[in-house]
Amino acid sequence: MELLLTREIKTDKSTIGELTIDGVHECYILEDIDRGLDSHMTTTEIAQKKIHGKTAIPTGKYEIALTFSNRFNRMMPLLLKVNGFEGVRIHWGNTDKDTEGCLLTGNSMSPNMVLNSKVAYNALFQKLSSALKKEKVFITIQ
Repeated sequence: MELLLTREIKTDKSTIGELTIDGVHECYILEDIDRGLDSHMTTTEIAQKKIHGKTAIPTGKYEIALTFSNRFNRMMPLLLKVNGFEGVRIHWGNTDKDTEGCLLTGNSMSPNMVLNSKVAYNALFQKLSSALKKEKVFITIQ
């Protein structure tokens, strides 16, 4: 399964993009501010631009795994091997205050916000859970 996150709206507070699965719209994703990080940058280059808890992860392709989250006390999607970041998850939330580098789901959006986040997350989680039983899942962020 291939997920594609296309970052579309960039403000001084957040980044909002469209998430598609195999080319079909799934939901919107809210992230922290896009500071131009790319997965081909060195860890040092990323550290120079990154502001902890206020920076979107580097663009690139990442494998997704379901692992146990101590913070949420449940199995959740985790992006693997994100250079310069740890514990990047896909989860629910509404604004940049909820992200800390993670990807927040929403069925609709408004400036610096995604809405109906838990509904969007639950639908995405079901698809990821089913797919991961039979194949690897990747997300490309551009």
